[in-house]
Amino acid sequence: MSEFTVGESDFLLDGRPVRLLSGALHYFRVHEAQWRHRLAMLRAMGLNCVETYVPWNLHEPRPGAFRDVRAVGRFLDAVREAGLWAIVRPGPYICAEWENGGLPAWLTHEVGTRARTRDEGYLRAVHSWFRRLLREVVPRQIDRGGPVLMVQVENEYGSYGSDTGQLTALAELLRAEGVTVPLFTSDGPEDHMLTGGSLPGVLATVNFGSHARVAFDTLRRHRSGGPLMCMEFWCGWFDHWAGEHVVRDPAEAAEALREILDSGASVNLYMAHGGTSFGGWAGANRGGGALHEGPLEPDVTSYDYDAPIDEQGRPTEKFWRFREVLAGHRPVPLPELPPHPPVLDTPVEAALTAWAPLADVLEALGGEETVTPMPPSFEELGITRGLVRYAVEVPGPRQPYPLTARGLRDLAVVYVDGARAGVLTEEEPGLKEPVAGPARVEVWVESLGRVNYGPRLGEAKGVTGGLLHERQYLHGVRARGLDLDAFEAGVDAVPFGAPPGEGTPGLYRGMLMVRGAGDARLELPGCTRGFVWINGFGLGRYWSVGPQRSLYVPGPVLREGENELWVLELQETAPDGPAPRLLPV
Repeated sequence: MSEFTVGESDFLLDGRPVRLLSGALHYFRVHEAQWRHRLAMLRAMGLNCVETYVPWNLHEPRPGAFRDVRAVGRFLDAVREAGLWAIVRPGPYICAEWENGGLPAWLTHEVGTRARTRDEGYLRAVHSWFRRLLREVVPRQIDRGGPVLMVQVENEYGSYGSDTGQLTALAELLRAEGVTVPLFTSDGPEDHMLTGGSLPGVLATVNFGSHARVAFDTLRRHRSGGPLMCMEFWCGWFDHWAGEHVVRDPAEAAEALREILDSGASVNLYMAHGGTSFGGWAGANRGGGALHEGPLEPDVTSYDYDAPIDEQGRPTEKFWRFREVLAGHRPVPLPELPPHPPVLDTPVEAALTAWAPLADVLEALGGEETVTPMPPSFEELGITRGLVRYAVEVPGPRQPYPLTARGLRDLAVVYVDGARAGVLTEEEPGLKEPVAGPARVEVWVESLGRVNYGPRLGEAKGVTGGLLHERQYLHGVRARGLDLDAFEAGVDAVPFGAPPGEGTPGLYRGMLMVRGAGDARLELPGCTRGFVWINGFGLGRYWSVGPQRSLYVPGPVLREGENELWVLELQETAPDGPAPRLLPV
């Protein structure tokens, strides 16, 4: 058993100074069969520690319905076996470019803007979650023979709020549930963030991408003692759909890392290996500058982050430059790189042989239909990730008038009397062509990911303000949701027929004949926007707007011979366009 403590100027392991050279690797963004390879890559880069968030919403999709929380313990066991230490960041809010910042949608729907405060209902739910989660963390602390050195209180709270009473309550809760290792907070190196996000007696750390000495000087104005640590050294960045792919020069990033270490500080590379937001769990941001109140900017499926270890687990130029810098701060020679996992031998083209229209998929896999005066939100229908069909009658006879989905979030495809009439967005929520009555209108709304950062955290999804014909509300709305979780049980209940051939949306089913299974990427050149699964494993969202052009397929998902492919296309496919294809990475 060892003791890890926070000294006046250093971290201490059994009384001896130690520097933490950590890297972020999210267990939930890496296929479990590949954890050990990725951890070995961290060691080979020169790191001695790994940091991970824990997404609450992944593990408690419904109140009290916990799902594979033991994965946290299995990951920490793998960390110990890899010869690394661990930093755990349990939130409850994590940001991480993850759906709703990790908070369950059912909870933010219930408490609204009281989330991330000392509100009784919010803290009661947190207590229930922590009571279950910490059973995986507490026995694996370093003073009990495990790898866990530190546990974070909340996450970048100073960027969001000033209820330090909530932080105190969370710290007390962590201690009450058995956390004995040091606690810490992490915030941007700005006065208002450190004021709002730090706690007396709890180690304060800072997050930044450059200008280490300036950042640490700011921290020292708030904390005169304690070890310096950059808890998130942003060595890359994330991408948004319809945006540019973000990269950072490896030489410049290595010099920024060198400045941190030359300051005598510890560091956590964010990200060391980003991985993938499988299963449609990618979040979204709000643009519009520092206030984060602008247009929705959904995050792509890849979380490559331009990290030193890329999405496929391969070393990049940044890896080698970081390894050179880190080697100068390690007392022993760095280990060699582990063998790379197998890669798909040859390209494979899919044969999409079956199809079902969205209405039939909704009937087979969707929830119960509701009838309400106004459109219910996704949250009211219990939909986390997926889509909702709103159906309403336009009375008649009446003249053609504009049709608007007021308060639309995020994107909708509209059908009038069965014919597609247009695609609506938050910025353009009205059809270009007016609608005459009588008519049946269907509005299929897709959530592009809940906001994970800023004051719009927890906002509702769907049609939140009503359906308007001219200035008149259309009441009597029929609504039915299709949650992506419904696909976990398979699609055998869906009544498939032959593909239509004219490029319509729906659920396509096909086969991939694989020889030499291994890591691959899936291209869908004839598709516009939707989700895809191989052998029931959700690869995530695809979208022709880019910048992401293919989806990473972990080798353990594939098998020799037949592999089943499901493509849920929500807008349109190219008529007789190119088939999906699996390619070596």
